[in-house]
Amino acid sequence: MKKYNYVRVSVVAVLLIAVFFIVRTSLFENYVVNGKSMEPTLYDGNLMMVNTFTSDISNIHRFDVIVFHASEENDYVKRVVGLPGETIEYKDDQLYVNGEYISEDFLQEEKENVEANPFTEDFTLLQVTDEKTVPEGELFVLGDNRVDSLDSRSIGFIPVEEVVGKVDITYWPIKQLFKQPR
Repeated sequence: MKKYNYVRVSVVAVLLIAVFFIVRTSLFENYVVNGKSMEPTLYDGNLMMVNTFTSDISNIHRFDVIVFHASEENDYVKRVVGLPGETIEYKDDQLYVNGEYISEDFLQEEKENVEANPFTEDFTLLQVTDEKTVPEGELFVLGDNRVDSLDSRSIGFIPVEEVVGKVDITYWPIKQLFKQPR
């Protein structure tokens, strides 16, 4: 009787592991952060899991951290600041979307600890993209390290079809598990 239970448990365990790996490989991709453009949220060398099931525009929200294809060779990780149809402006180091102030609480500590003043230089969407609003099907993204980030201010809008997915979990170093992107 015991031998039968061991076989059953083993079969169930193998099936569960197989289901886990199938779901894991079809819904998530692993990435390594390369560079400092997302500090203090993500650091060079962090390992992160990207949810590839969320690349639909209806699943992407302001301040989501996403990975997208910047070129055939490179994927970038940045924070969504502007959604389709919105106007974006930075004035006196503050974000305005459609003329309304939007707090970036995730940057407060960094703004206080960094010598750069302002942390985010003033600009309007028109100045950096020649567009008044974010076009349909595209996003405006910024790195959290506003002083040193290659983002929509220089590379332009990000087509939604280039989005790989949202950063859901940073799992290395282990301490990052407790400080997930917000």
